[in-house]
Amino acid sequence: MASLNEIRTHFLDFFQRNDHAVVASAPLVPQNDPTLLFVNAGMVPFKNYFTGAETPPWPRAASSQKSVRAGGKHNDLDNVGYTARHHTFFEMLGNFSFGDYFKERAIVHAWDLLTKEFKLPTDKLTVTVYHTDDEAFDLWKKIAGLPDHKIIRIPTSDNFWSMGDTGPCGPCSEIFYDHGDHIPGGPPGSPDEDGDRFVEIWNLVFMQFEQFADGRRESLPKPSIDTGMGLERIAAVLQGVHDNYDVDLFRTIIQASRELVGGAGGASNGPSHRVIADHLRSSSFLIADGVMPSNEGRGYVLRRIMRRAMRHAHLLGAEEPLMHRLAPTLVTEMGDAYPELKRAQDAIVDTLRQEEERFRVTLGRGLALLDEATAGLKDGDVLSGETAFKLYDTYGFPLDLTQDAVRAKGLTVNLDEYDAAMARQREMARGAWKGSGQVAAAAEWFSIRERLGPTVFTGYDETEGTGELLTLVEDGREVDGATTGATVQALFDRTPFYAESGGQAGDKGEITWDGGRARVTDVQKLAGDLHVHDLEILEGALSPGARVQLSVDGPNRATTRSNHSATHLLHAALRNVLGRHVTQKGQMVDGERIRFDFSHGAPLSPDEIDRIEAEVNAVVRQNLAAETKQMAAAEAIEAGAMALFGEKYGDSVRVLTLGKALTGDAAYSVELCGGTHVARTGDIAIFKIVSEQGVAAGVRRIEALTGESARRYLLEQAAVSKSLAEQFKVPVTEVAARVEALQASARKLEKELADAKRQLAMGGGGAAAAGPEEIGGVKVLARIMDGVGGKDLRPIAEEFKKQLPDGVIALIGAADGKAAVTVAVTGSAQGRFNAADLAKAAVLAMGGQGAGGRPDFAQGGAPDGSKAEEGLAAVKAALAG
Repeated sequence: MASLNEIRTHFLDFFQRNDHAVVASAPLVPQNDPTLLFVNAGMVPFKNYFTGAETPPWPRAASSQKSVRAGGKHNDLDNVGYTARHHTFFEMLGNFSFGDYFKERAIVHAWDLLTKEFKLPTDKLTVTVYHTDDEAFDLWKKIAGLPDHKIIRIPTSDNFWSMGDTGPCGPCSEIFYDHGDHIPGGPPGSPDEDGDRFVEIWNLVFMQFEQFADGRRESLPKPSIDTGMGLERIAAVLQGVHDNYDVDLFRTIIQASRELVGGAGGASNGPSHRVIADHLRSSSFLIADGVMPSNEGRGYVLRRIMRRAMRHAHLLGAEEPLMHRLAPTLVTEMGDAYPELKRAQDAIVDTLRQEEERFRVTLGRGLALLDEATAGLKDGDVLSGETAFKLYDTYGFPLDLTQDAVRAKGLTVNLDEYDAAMARQREMARGAWKGSGQVAAAAEWFSIRERLGPTVFTGYDETEGTGELLTLVEDGREVDGATTGATVQALFDRTPFYAESGGQAGDKGEITWDGGRARVTDVQKLAGDLHVHDLEILEGALSPGARVQLSVDGPNRATTRSNHSATHLLHAALRNVLGRHVTQKGQMVDGERIRFDFSHGAPLSPDEIDRIEAEVNAVVRQNLAAETKQMAAAEAIEAGAMALFGEKYGDSVRVLTLGKALTGDAAYSVELCGGTHVARTGDIAIFKIVSEQGVAAGVRRIEALTGESARRYLLEQAAVSKSLAEQFKVPVTEVAARVEALQASARKLEKELADAKRQLAMGGGGAAAAGPEEIGGVKVLARIMDGVGGKDLRPIAEEFKKQLPDGVIALIGAADGKAAVTVAVTGSAQGRFNAADLAKAAVLAMGGQGAGGRPDFAQGGAPDGSKAEEGLAAVKAALAG
């Protein structure tokens, strides 16, 4: 029996033997399509080749592409676990021809692979073609020898593929496998086609036409091939099972899940274990590709996937967080095919653990909300659909969980309200989704790239140079020239200006030419390798063909590269001090400061910050030369170079080595990086962390300075210390102790003042206190307390409760122009009066919004302390009825 890993390898080897370039899977975050949440099909990374926006580097290719369908238009999330073939994460095997071979060769490859390589019996295979595609019909008869009844013509759009309303399109040919008559269902095109007996295993798309907006459909000059075969589906066929979750990979993960859960949930509850196994894959691969759980965009989808799996772990009775303990099993199974899983294992484990710990708290709150919402309902009642949706949207409770929970109480859910709330949420999500967050490289720039070629970047070795202006773009269109005052984008044949990439800001500077000059305000990398300069024309006129002098702002470049190199040292120090789970989650370095985001679940202690700073500065003081070399990406990573999650690297990469490990002979930092860097670590001069804070769940941010900026910052801090020392008349080294003593003294005085206020309020200090009065048949102690704030009212009320064990205590404090209300109801009075209602009456009378608390104790506030008498009167009126 071939394993899933062996099937993947066999597929790619077959097409490599047939002259296809085997292309590594692209990251799940789309690199070339800002309209997609995730890569959801094998052809997505090749989209620009099919549209003609880019020229492919090879005429034919094959890949096993990571794909996720869990959000937006392509969303399989709610079906996962309950069907045999739905997944959020799947691998799409595909072979592609970019204007090379077409239908005949595609069908030959498919038939040879399935019947000669995989040795599937021909009588188990059925194919479909688009109903007008006589060519494909005849080719199947000729190549496969299939009888007419095994080549089914399908007249629907299921067998006609299109990239959109316009653009490339063409007929499809799908290949089905017959699992046998013991499984219900009929062949495609029959009334029973929705059964599970005949399963589509491969779809061949014949990209043959171009669709125009006016309805015309014309033949493409270079028709192409795009195929997709789900690895999980073909693995099920080759392993002799009908259910994808019975293939070796899923069996291994599900077995591990059962063993970890143990007890009653360990041997049954198949759907829950299936959900956990599938969602473990999608969660782990998304984290490995740089996505972190959050409340928006891709992070929101990831969090939904994770929480759905974690809810099923809860249903199974898992007493401890489960998902992170399964991650090593997944890495063992898939890490050889996808090395990014191995590199990210610590981060995956840490993220899953933190998220499940948070979700367990959230889950408890959700169950409490459900209990509260159903407390007043009786058998046959209906739970609000809005409540069910809140449970889903806020607490991760799918509708079926809520329905199961209320069904036990004889209740149902208002599905119309639930559907309406879901529709509103989806509409809001569509409005909020702006694409991938990456710069959408306009088709214009891809066209320019095809015509003019890549920019030659000379900035590793120089900050000055000459170049030829190739084109100017204004408002998205190429123009013939620009004059003083214009703002345009300019492309030169070569440039020393670094284009923003990898978190390093683009260079600034100036260009000059005979009769003119312009300011370079930014440089962006578009269409893959074009350095596009944003220009403000200061003098003269500029047009394509001009020879110009390009001058990078030297001081800004020097500080930027110092900051960039320091982030590499910071990354290494964080991993050394905090643990190997730390990975970069984003950065921005420019000529002013460092902003570095990293995965970690807790704030850094002062000691940790000190150790990190000390390590970085120790490597800076080594003053060792920075080493850069070009290497094959796989070779560099194998040698230990740090690769960032979610980054797509070319075949050849630039490897930067900085410093020497503080113990041993190894290098301190080795990373793949195409940015500009210092010549020696000593060029950084000083490294100083100025802030550390959380920016998202499990993500922290450090801001830091280097060089002259760090020196000025330290001088400013020293000046503050010196000023305080002069005011306190103590040495600088004693300022901290002096401040601590003053704080302790202030706290003591505040406590004494609070005690004095409380004694005064209670009738102490020599003043006689008025006793309780009777209102509405209950004893009431009502007082206005000038100068007493809200936080001091509660202990006073607690003291009065000892004096009045059966009655109502109403206190209004007036301080700093505002009013605070505290009401306590004691003894038998609790059966007649509600403290929250009384406090609310006082607050409303004083111009406030309301109050909150328990029936026996409530507090509130109002903006106008001068209305305290009115507030107290309102309480008395409420008591009098």
